[in-house]
Amino acid sequence: MWQRLSIILAYLTITLIIGIVFRKQASANKVEFFLAGRGVGRLLLFFTMAATNFSAFTIFGLSGAGYRIGYAFYPVMGFGTGFMALSFLLIGKPILSLSKERNYITPSDFIADRYGAPWLKRLFSIVMIVFTLPYIAIQAIASGKSLNALVGIPYLSGALLITAFIVLYVTLGGMRSIVWTDLIQALMMVGFTFVAFFIILRGSGGFVRTHDEVYGSFPALFSRPGQDGSMLFGIWFGYMFLWFFADPMFPQLFQRFIVAKDQKSLNTTVVLYPLITTFLFFLTVSIGVLGRHTFPDLAPAETDAVFPMLLQRYAGVFVSTLLITGSLAALMSTMDSQLLTLTSLITVDFVRIRKREVLKEKAVIIVLGVLGFLIAVKPPQTILDFISKTTFNGLAVLAPTVIAGLYWKKANRYAAAASIVAGEGLVLAFYFKVLSMPGILPIVPILVATSLVFVAVSLLIKAPGENTDIIFPIRAGSWPWVAIFGLLFILGNDFWAWNREPVRLLGVPLWVWYYVGLGIVLSIVYGVFVGKGENA
Repeated sequence: MWQRLSIILAYLTITLIIGIVFRKQASANKVEFFLAGRGVGRLLLFFTMAATNFSAFTIFGLSGAGYRIGYAFYPVMGFGTGFMALSFLLIGKPILSLSKERNYITPSDFIADRYGAPWLKRLFSIVMIVFTLPYIAIQAIASGKSLNALVGIPYLSGALLITAFIVLYVTLGGMRSIVWTDLIQALMMVGFTFVAFFIILRGSGGFVRTHDEVYGSFPALFSRPGQDGSMLFGIWFGYMFLWFFADPMFPQLFQRFIVAKDQKSLNTTVVLYPLITTFLFFLTVSIGVLGRHTFPDLAPAETDAVFPMLLQRYAGVFVSTLLITGSLAALMSTMDSQLLTLTSLITVDFVRIRKREVLKEKAVIIVLGVLGFLIAVKPPQTILDFISKTTFNGLAVLAPTVIAGLYWKKANRYAAAASIVAGEGLVLAFYFKVLSMPGILPIVPILVATSLVFVAVSLLIKAPGENTDIIFPIRAGSWPWVAIFGLLFILGNDFWAWNREPVRLLGVPLWVWYYVGLGIVLSIVYGVFVGKGENA
């Protein structure tokens, strides 16, 4: 136990040292503390964007979903999250441009600027804060489960240890410490997951052989709708829908649009994003499927720990502990950004702090860390079920307000407020099962209803004082690209290949390899698209 704990503490100490290095620079003012001086370049932006979005869910949630559901969950993550990067251009590009001109600090600054309503800005921020707190708790939950499975530390002690170190280096170094730790953590997450995958393969008997044996016992893991029958087409489509509208509304991702140095930095992130989602998510889902070979009868509450359990079985003490730090890196690189962004929302939108020093902001970070830990005291059964019903749905409701505000002159503050209130009401109704629509994710009817409310109120009620000067016109030359990306989305919902006996290549269904290829094609199309934009 002590050898493993020493390795983990050494890694945590490195993150703390990074915070100390940037302590003086981060304490200068809010722009430095929250935005790293608005100067995050290509390499750092890509890795901090990826690391921020790839949370405990990426390693523990996806491997758990692979164990319970099978490969049916891979495309909605690998391709679906890669396709979501298109929203970085749809939303991120204009927000980046406006933030440089109009000095935005928080995601809600655009809302106040566009709609001319401080009360709407606060409503927007409240929704972001309320629905991000459960996601912060998920990182603490995953760290507690991981350290308990691998090191034997009690669940709550492990969660508290990781939370405390994250709070420390964020309060010390602000955004600069986060983007640099994100660089290290993203490299660790990808590299260590890759190595862990091959160690698990070797221990379980090889890629093809192990898949053949799992297929013999659990053929539904290689089918759609999956082992538990949960990935019906409506659910599948719903997840594609959910990622596209929910992810850019994550406050920690939205704020990355503001910290970017320039448009070229954001373009690089968009082009590379489908590649990392395609290959990293294949590894984590596949690890879950392979876990059925070693642990065929895990209870649902145990499945999110299948990754560290496999490492404990097939790797030595030193190697397994070193590799699990890659998983810790995934959750830490999300939680740190969530803490900082929520702090910016609270201190800028609700608490008047005029001094240049950021001591009170640091106090808020500590309070948020404590709240996240308290939520984690009683963990949900699975990560996927918890956040898809809380964080993702709640934040996706904000998308019509942002997108319409950027591109539609008739959009107004009353429509925004009505759509948010109506949307969150529906989120609660579905969460408490007052409403239900079997066979489709709730986010689909929720967003349809939210958008209809927004459009109807915008057309029926006029609102004076709206800032329509910052609206971005839709160029006529954009429509061919709408058709191209529409075609890619249709190809990503390959309804023609469903409910068939899978043809397997190297032990894996052929449709899985189809999605690997489609992710590569998506990256190439992004490259051509942003290239034409830069040369226009």
